[in-house]
Amino acid sequence: MTERAVVEELALGRLGYGAANVGNLYRAMSDDDAHAALEAAWDAGVRYFDTAPHYGLGLSERRLGEFLRTKPRSEYVVSTKVGRLLVPNRRGTGKLDLAAGFAVPATRRRVWDVTSAGVRRSLEESLERMGLDAVDIAYLHDPERFDLDRGLREGLPAVAALRDDGLVRAVGVGSMVTATLARAARSGLVDLLMVAGRYTLADTSAVVSVLPACRENGVRVVAAAVFNSGLTARNDPADSVRYDYGRTPPLLLTRVRRIAALCAQHGVDLPTAALHYPLRNPLVASVVVGGGRPDQVRQNADRMAAHVPDALWADLVGAGLLAP
Repeated sequence: MTERAVVEELALGRLGYGAANVGNLYRAMSDDDAHAALEAAWDAGVRYFDTAPHYGLGLSERRLGEFLRTKPRSEYVVSTKVGRLLVPNRRGTGKLDLAAGFAVPATRRRVWDVTSAGVRRSLEESLERMGLDAVDIAYLHDPERFDLDRGLREGLPAVAALRDDGLVRAVGVGSMVTATLARAARSGLVDLLMVAGRYTLADTSAVVSVLPACRENGVRVVAAAVFNSGLTARNDPADSVRYDYGRTPPLLLTRVRRIAALCAQHGVDLPTAALHYPLRNPLVASVVVGGGRPDQVRQNADRMAAHVPDALWADLVGAGLLAP
């Protein structure tokens, strides 16, 4: 079976749920609140859920696993990530993991391990946290933050072996860095890439090297972080809005505001356009977004179901705001 056929068989759906929020991303939430957000995604028809050990030092995996165990296993797809192990951190007692963006006790820390043994241990520990027998997809997570050459040289064969040994159905790489993603696509070892924040209305940098490499090698794409940390999450982005976890460059903010104005002329709100944009490319199998509250999750599902006229995209290209 080809890589593309494997991903098609998984039936990810147009909209997936990214579970960083239920790992206490930026703010703490209760188990009940996390369950409510996940239930809202399920009720909205979402059947693809993505998590990682990195998200809340395992809290996201625990909460997602508790939720999914209440659902028929044949009805959902779940992915997690490998490359980071969680180990005890005695220095974190009484502290929070806020440096990494998560409001959780820092009683554990992340340790990079992209060896075959480390990747397998990572998957085993994720399954234990989730209480599941298997996940469908394993992504090598941010190998460039450790050592890109070693990460791809050792990590890619290690994740591919998980698939080849029948432990997962598909494998890929998740990253925000186009050089990482393009090299992974050309490796011949991955089925799909999780492209975070690089194939969006605000940032189309994946168009240059990543998407051509995917097209040439039969690799599918899951588009994540399509709001770029909030830049396109509202119709009227404020001066203080974040872009990729930091300050938005003024020129980019001006461009996004022009995009929002054109969207308004077509009766489309900016977040709706941001959700729909990646799916115009047939390489994109799904768009994964988060949401910490049920109303946010339902709103994203409603936006994904909304109609976006083709004329909008033509006008954005004609105005030089999107590449053809």
